[in-house]
Amino acid sequence: MKEKLIKKFKESLEKEKKEIENQLKKFAKEGKIPQDWEAKFPHYDGESGSGALERAADEVEEYETLRSIEQSLELKLRDINLALEKIKKGNYGICEKCGKEIEIERLKAIPEARFCKNCKK
Repeated sequence: MKEKLIKKFKESLEKEKKEIENQLKKFAKEGKIPQDWEAKFPHYDGESGSGALERAADEVEEYETLRSIEQSLELKLRDINLALEKIKKGNYGICEKCGKEIEIERLKAIPEARFCKNCKK
């Protein structure tokens, strides 16, 4: 793959990495393990009564939704970091399964792709 094209992919990956990290920072915090994020649990204010129970239930539901989003973003971030590491090592764009080059069109659509079209199936 040409150096110029790899540079474009690297810039795209770094930009997307920064965007994902900014999204995560809005509702999660980095865990003790690098690249492990944890959605922030809402703080219960100690209210009582039926309204308080309803609000607490809403907060738990929101937390579960945020956890799902956090896990999804975290996986994408992991793949982006793997792709950036491959660029450093000089093996970016190579399918992890068959060892062939990943199609340029696939990398343009998904720069963090780990497999070629055939192996992804």
